[in-house]
Amino acid sequence: MQKSISLLSMMFLLISLFSCNPQLSNGLRKKDLKKDVAIETTKGIIVVRLSDSTPLHRDNFLRLVKQNYYDSILFHRVMQDFMIQAGDPESKRASAGKPLGNGGPEYTVPAEIKTTLFHKKGVLAAARMMDEVNPKRASNGSQFYIVKGRIHTDRSLDSVETFRLNGRKLPPAHREVYKKIGGSPHLDQGYTVFGEVISGLNIVDSIAGVPVSKGVDRDRPLVDVKIIRMKLVKRK
Repeated sequence: MQKSISLLSMMFLLISLFSCNPQLSNGLRKKDLKKDVAIETTKGIIVVRLSDSTPLHRDNFLRLVKQNYYDSILFHRVMQDFMIQAGDPESKRASAGKPLGNGGPEYTVPAEIKTTLFHKKGVLAAARMMDEVNPKRASNGSQFYIVKGRIHTDRSLDSVETFRLNGRKLPPAHREVYKKIGGSPHLDQGYTVFGEVISGLNIVDSIAGVPVSKGVDRDRPLVDVKIIRMKLVKRK
């Protein structure tokens, strides 16, 4: 009788543990969805928080982090006053001077472009192929960029609306953010924004400012800037 009770107690304990942290159908656990991602680079640590408004991109990024996919990947495209880009697995063992930017898993992520998410400084967004070959604006399965951008004025934002957004007006609240902290408004509604930096913007600035190539590997840092590892961390 005592043995039966012990086995029953163990079963209830296992069920309780599973219920508190169930495995989701996509390989993640519920607790993973409430964690931030620490990106440890050779320049320092950047912490990003993913958006629940873009669950496909959020979950895909979390899965790749848990699989150690991004460990040892380079920031292969860096543009001062614009953005820093990484996520090409072919960059892990790339020789100096090699052009990068075409790698990724053999899938894309459907676009999750939201009007509330825009390209202010520090946002995390998904890279993708151009509209000509990708009219649905699906995202590369692993490549991402973090916006550096620049501070704008009303005049420069008016110019962006006219010449880069084909007359589409930026929301007044977004304009104020672009004038205060900066960003890259010409990308708005063209790419999926799925998170933002909550710690380490100074590291983004540092990476954005490194010398880059002007050769066939254009915009690749002359000295590699590497993602040492990514990991899920508890939100503060």
